[in-house]
Amino acid sequence: MPRWLPRAMVSALLLIACFQLGTWAFHRLTGLLINVLIAFFLALAIEPAVSWMSARGMRRGAATGLVFLGILIFAAGFVTLLGSMLAGQIQNMVEDFPKYLDSLIKWVNGTFHTDLSRLEVQDSVLHSDWLQRYVRNSASGVLDVSAQVLGGLFQLLTLLLFAFYFAADGPRLRRALCSVLPPAKQAEVLRAWEIAVDKTGGYLYSRGLMALISGIAHYILFQALGIPYAPALGVWVGLVSQFIPTIGTYLAGALPMLIAFTVDPWYAVWVLVFVVVYQQFENYLLQPKLTARTVDIHPAVAFGSVIAGTALLGAVGALVSIPAVATLQAFLAAYVKRYDVTDDPRVMGPRPRPGGSPVLARVRRALRGPNEPGTPPSADAEQAGTAGTPGETDTGTATPGGTPPAAPDDAPSRNDDAPRPNGGRRDGEGRDDEGPRPGA
Repeated sequence: MPRWLPRAMVSALLLIACFQLGTWAFHRLTGLLINVLIAFFLALAIEPAVSWMSARGMRRGAATGLVFLGILIFAAGFVTLLGSMLAGQIQNMVEDFPKYLDSLIKWVNGTFHTDLSRLEVQDSVLHSDWLQRYVRNSASGVLDVSAQVLGGLFQLLTLLLFAFYFAADGPRLRRALCSVLPPAKQAEVLRAWEIAVDKTGGYLYSRGLMALISGIAHYILFQALGIPYAPALGVWVGLVSQFIPTIGTYLAGALPMLIAFTVDPWYAVWVLVFVVVYQQFENYLLQPKLTARTVDIHPAVAFGSVIAGTALLGAVGALVSIPAVATLQAFLAAYVKRYDVTDDPRVMGPRPRPGGSPVLARVRRALRGPNEPGTPPSADAEQAGTAGTPGETDTGTATPGGTPPAAPDDAPSRNDDAPRPNGGRRDGEGRDDEGPRPGA
């Protein structure tokens, strides 16, 4: 047996063991890594505000705490308003459920010529097997729901703690990272950090502005229709529609449609129409103007990044995918050399002919008439003009845009190179050459 074979076998076994251990640890720590990633992007988002307050004399930790306090107050107020609204609406829907059921049964009896009653429908629903199974499963899943709520609160606390340290100790973190790198790499890392802060903050701030515009627009609609809790619904639509990409608008519109249906079924239809129209307005007019300077990526790239982020990290990936791709694109743009593209129709696309379509030209000529100025000559006039010089008519006068008429035979020649009557020749400066004068 060669001497190196036992050592190679031991090394291979150690590598396999390390790989298995790393894979096991990664799967165990996936939740923590996702929380750290979200906290890092949250710290990048609030970095401009923290740096602005820190530059004006406030300690960085106090500035970070003040920003987080404002975020928590806003989130708590929003959740409180939304919870009270949902509780009130659910209570109203439960109280009005018999009325809705009577109207539905009346419509079914009149349309399909049946003989249903509310008591029969209620008994069949209350004694159905699927309802009893659902109640049993819900009662047994109360502990699971409580555990999920506690786990969610713990994850939120972990996320906020990491985000606070990332934002408050940002300069120290950058200094520690750059201390293990050579100067050339340090400049690249700091530049990447600056781009990430710019793109992430710009993305979130532009989304916040669009959420404000969307919330105000939907609040005006809800207030005009007389839908209850219009301010809270406007805030709900604005936030959910902007921070859940692509389909957030339709998800956010489901709750206002449900509440509008309790007031009047036609109001739900109006809310649906307004949500669809506003989504088109936002996609084609509002969003390109607001995100042109902050997140300048193609809509197809943004949509693909959202799908990829959702497949990798779920809802978290959908939220952080666009700023991550924008940061990567802006960072790589400095290292990609670009060249001028040749003026080739295969690249630029076919160009329209200067005269346009000949059919359209004939239609325009027929509509203008033969005597209107700017009308090109007809085919007969062009054939008649081919007999002489271009731009001349039979009378020798110049046509508009043509060449001047030829001089008569008895007119003196204007060619400077021809002999003059006095025997002299005009030079390039316009003076007569020295020559014999008449009578000399």
